[in-house]
Amino acid sequence: MRKYSPKSQTVSKNRSRNLNKDQRYGLWPGSDFGHKKLRAPPLMNLVFANRKLSFYDTSSTPKTKEDNAKLTQRRHYSMRPHREQEQRNAEDVLFDMFASEETGLISMGKFLAGLKTTGIRRNDPRVRELMENLKKVHKLNNYETGSSAETQHLNRETFKAVVAPNIVLIAKAFRQQFVIPDFTSFVKDIEDIYNRCKTNTLGKLADYIPQLARYNPDSWGLSICTIDGQRFSIGDVDVPFTLQSCSKPLTYAIALEKLGPKVVHSYVGQEPSGRNFNELVLDQNKKPHNPMINAGAILTCSLMNALVKPDMTSAEIFDYTMSWFKRLSGGEYIGFNNAVFLSEREAADRNYALGFYMRENKCFPKRTNLKEVMDFYFQCCSMETNCEAMSVIAASLANGGICPTTEEKVFRPEVIRDVLSIMHSCGTYDYSGQFAFKVGLPAKSGVSGGMMLVIPNVMGIFAWSPPLDHLGNTVRGLQFCEELVSMFNFHRYDNLKHLSNKKDPRKHRYETKGLSIVNLLFSAASGDVTALRRHRLSGMDITLADYDGRTALHLAASEGHLECVKFLLEQCHVPHNPKDRWGNLPVDEAENFGHSHVVEFLRSWAEKADLSNEECNPEAVTSKTQADEEICSTSDLETSPTTSPIPTPVESGSRAGSGRSSPVPSEAGSTASVGSSIDDKTKPGL
Repeated sequence: MRKYSPKSQTVSKNRSRNLNKDQRYGLWPGSDFGHKKLRAPPLMNLVFANRKLSFYDTSSTPKTKEDNAKLTQRRHYSMRPHREQEQRNAEDVLFDMFASEETGLISMGKFLAGLKTTGIRRNDPRVRELMENLKKVHKLNNYETGSSAETQHLNRETFKAVVAPNIVLIAKAFRQQFVIPDFTSFVKDIEDIYNRCKTNTLGKLADYIPQLARYNPDSWGLSICTIDGQRFSIGDVDVPFTLQSCSKPLTYAIALEKLGPKVVHSYVGQEPSGRNFNELVLDQNKKPHNPMINAGAILTCSLMNALVKPDMTSAEIFDYTMSWFKRLSGGEYIGFNNAVFLSEREAADRNYALGFYMRENKCFPKRTNLKEVMDFYFQCCSMETNCEAMSVIAASLANGGICPTTEEKVFRPEVIRDVLSIMHSCGTYDYSGQFAFKVGLPAKSGVSGGMMLVIPNVMGIFAWSPPLDHLGNTVRGLQFCEELVSMFNFHRYDNLKHLSNKKDPRKHRYETKGLSIVNLLFSAASGDVTALRRHRLSGMDITLADYDGRTALHLAASEGHLECVKFLLEQCHVPHNPKDRWGNLPVDEAENFGHSHVVEFLRSWAEKADLSNEECNPEAVTSKTQADEEICSTSDLETSPTTSPIPTPVESGSRAGSGRSSPVPSEAGSTASVGSSIDDKTKPGL
């Protein structure tokens, strides 16, 4: 039988009294503001109704503070666990992680800063809806004094409506399910390498193109973009420079995409030349050796002109090519430097000689206009960009031709495979063999100081520093690549299983259960609540115990970390009375080590848990089934009309013969309402 308290009857009366008011403002009837969960309506209706009803009024009135205090108290000290507490959706988990205990509101500035630590920026196209929703909320709140759209303080339902369109990506970020899970630690190592390379003063500027000799030799920028869109930049990453030879793999990719490898390589070879990049030489078949040297790149441009788009004018083929570059960069800055173009064309005697030499040997397709081809080649080399854009382009190559930030499929995977193969063997001029030996990754350098490094299926990196070595490669870029591979096991032939002297930033994929237990128990013993939150959000079973049966609650209690004890019981809902191999409870551990404040809290919690068991289980039952939980929380289910698109990791039912509950994501029980299907296994949880 369902019990009705006087308080619930009062709520029902208030609900009936406000029915017409709710309908007038576009809310579902039966919503009880401040106590029960709302169905998530469209953001604009929700915020508009909030302005009228002061539901999201961030100015704290005595009534709002009192309601928030009661809500917090009921959530933390409820007489029995509610279904909506056990099966909170992703938005609720995130809100609880960042919300202030005093105000009950979440600071969006703090939330966005936390999102940035995972590698996701505010200008990421995949969170555009979130940022637009924040601006809408700010506008509808009449641009509150002293706050901006990104520093607002929102309450639970507004926050859920704001993040709902992008919750899949956000949940994945905070669950550390990206290719680099611990992005913060990885970034620190990259910064160390960057600073070591900054002290390198070797090399000199390219002087055979007058405009390139004007670069600042102290410029040094580095940008990283993973295949999941995690971004990091340091140094002169916004300073524009021209692509030069870094454009060659991109034009080659376009030709492969439109013509196929059979046609393209009937005109240009695939072998390293073993000669200078601008030398007057062809292979034994009277073809340029590969598309990464000047002769091969000029021939690739002729294929673009004569075969890919034969009906286009010179201006149209340039715009067409630039559009491909922009798609690869996810809309980042791609421009054109006319001064470099004119300078390069005026100092292009060797390149013109290559063109005439290939025309003499009938290398070009029919109807080729050599002057137009040469101008198009110089234009591709004179396209202007920066490290930020080129790192996304490199990440698109690492991601099989799909841009990580826009998720647009630009090239077919087979095309990218062929491009990376040529880059691996021919990408760094006459240093390509040594680079493949030392670094073992596809790369392409340019005489403007750029170095594009691709780590397939992981990330793209672009380094820019104008001083070059005698072979035309950036000295700081080469040093960075070599130090990167010496620190991380990114070399294509590194052994991922047995190579212990290198770091693997993808390590969580290979972690064992034992290591997870060690990390969990160490976090509890050291009082690191932040680490416990991370373990909780990643879906780890917080009830895991070591060989002696000691759980995280045992360790936190024995060390006197009250905040950890509260977090484990209130947020993770772990059992308060697990026994270790000697029969000791967490409260016994706290008492043995003289932590009276922890003892007091655990005893009060045990008393409330006993009362909860008596209410939910009038008969002696050793373990609860899923049906028992459904009966005990019927009232909560009826007051929760719908759920978020992303369910959360839920505490699965107690294991037979044990009082422990597991916070691992449960597909079968991942619904928080009667409106969701219990057997829906297609929705990922947080």
